[in-house]
Amino acid sequence: MANYYTDHPEIGFHLNHPLMKRIVELKERNYVEKDQYADAPVNYDDAIENYKRILDITGDIAANIIAPNSEAVDIEGPHLENGRMIYASKTYENLDATRKAGLWGISMPRRFGGLNLPNVTFSMLSEIISAADAGFQNIWSLQSCIDTLYEFGNEEQREKFIPRISNGETMSMDLTEPDAGSDLQRVMLKASFDEENNCWRLNGVKRFITNGDSDIHLVLARSEEGTKDGRGLSMFIYDKRDGGVDVRHIEHKLGIHGSPTCELTYKNAKAELCGSTRLGLIKYVMALMNGARLGIAAQSVGVEQEAYNEALAYAKERAQFGKKIVTMPAVYDMLSRMKAKLDAGRSLLYMTARYVDIYKALEDIARERTLTPEERQEMKKYSRLADSFTPLAKGMNSEYANQNAYDGISVHGGSGFIMEYKCQRLYRDARIFSIYEGTTQLQVVAAVRYITNGQYLATIKDMLAQDVADEMKPLKARVEAMVEKLEEAVAILKACDIDSHDFLARRLYDMTAEIIMSLLLLDDASQAPELFAKSANVYVTMVEANVNANYTYVKNFNPELLPNFVQE
Repeated sequence: MANYYTDHPEIGFHLNHPLMKRIVELKERNYVEKDQYADAPVNYDDAIENYKRILDITGDIAANIIAPNSEAVDIEGPHLENGRMIYASKTYENLDATRKAGLWGISMPRRFGGLNLPNVTFSMLSEIISAADAGFQNIWSLQSCIDTLYEFGNEEQREKFIPRISNGETMSMDLTEPDAGSDLQRVMLKASFDEENNCWRLNGVKRFITNGDSDIHLVLARSEEGTKDGRGLSMFIYDKRDGGVDVRHIEHKLGIHGSPTCELTYKNAKAELCGSTRLGLIKYVMALMNGARLGIAAQSVGVEQEAYNEALAYAKERAQFGKKIVTMPAVYDMLSRMKAKLDAGRSLLYMTARYVDIYKALEDIARERTLTPEERQEMKKYSRLADSFTPLAKGMNSEYANQNAYDGISVHGGSGFIMEYKCQRLYRDARIFSIYEGTTQLQVVAAVRYITNGQYLATIKDMLAQDVADEMKPLKARVEAMVEKLEEAVAILKACDIDSHDFLARRLYDMTAEIIMSLLLLDDASQAPELFAKSANVYVTMVEANVNANYTYVKNFNPELLPNFVQE
């Protein structure tokens, strides 16, 4: 029987990373709950085995329930009835299966009914579910919004809402509006305090809200009258049980049809303040978005995997000119690049998730006791790494998902343009990944400061200091040559005026990300050559060409010609 976890040993490999011991130690507080909860691990090995069991259960559900339902969900989609969103009928089967399996409240403490799993495991689960149906992954993975409530809400709110998510209720983050997409400072949904009923009231419209008719919403709203920027925005919790929010419209989208994208009308809806006023955008949404961006990276890796699976299976079966097309150089070139991007992107995803796990666990411990000076330094280090790696993981994987889905159709040839083949749905689903939760261009904006301040280069040099297997050393030498070109390109960028700086930033972003992924993949191939050696060779060769091209472009760029790049 198929299993989307055990069928891909590359996923399980990433549970063996040395940082996992520190992550489990912090997440489990040295196993203090082993006598209190039956599912709490007694030691590190027990924790890893528990993660594997949950991944195995999820892989089974993904392969044998969610994936078989995906075509019917894509065709039916959600619909609107009397101001309420109704999922596609098979989506309810998916929800029922994941609830019965206990796959909710993934990251939450056990005292709230959660599984207390680290982010890296949650990312693995997200990848697996996305490979089965990226639209359903949206619905399921939005449970991670509860992390923001856990982090910034009060204890009463935690006790009230978190157990509901652990029992399978759904969430959404209601941020964007008709006039406030990427520019969230323009949010105008009004929040006013109701003195008589001692609660907040929300009025206005939200648009492009994923899973917008969910049970519990986190809502960005303007609480400070007379303000027009981010300093007047606060975060609120809306409970669907209280009423006051209707679905006005469900968008008809190119892909991810199972994921309802809603326009909502708030009419005097009762809400609770989450955290403090004025920090909604400045602090809380930033935390929320970083988590969401890692979720899209995982979603992207899932589609990268499935696009590769479909293309490889078709190439092995399809014969032309008397032989299987998988043996044709033009086809196996595409397949090898698809696999290399998948392996490199997955390695970046899980490294980022590990960095998030360590600093988030230390932040959580800091709510219980004072951190030692060493722990504070550790938290600072991994927070900085997580912040710098997240825009790379989201941006590059969302682009790779689109590229793999595109190449997957190319491998299918004319059949790839026929709706009966899954590859066309993967292509449609993938297109949104590089748009929502911050476009790739916005990921470049988030990353470019780490390019110019030298943090990425410092990280790369730390990675270069690590040893690799003898078989990987020639590849590492080629990466070292790329780093020299990156350093020169960074110096050019830093000397540019602002327009030229912004114009060239994407090229530096691509160079940086692909060099980092090359080094991650070399490390993976050193440990498990049977899984990653081929991809390491293909990927470094591919990246070498890309880095040389971007270096040449940056080196020869003439800022005086910049206005001429825009054709009126």
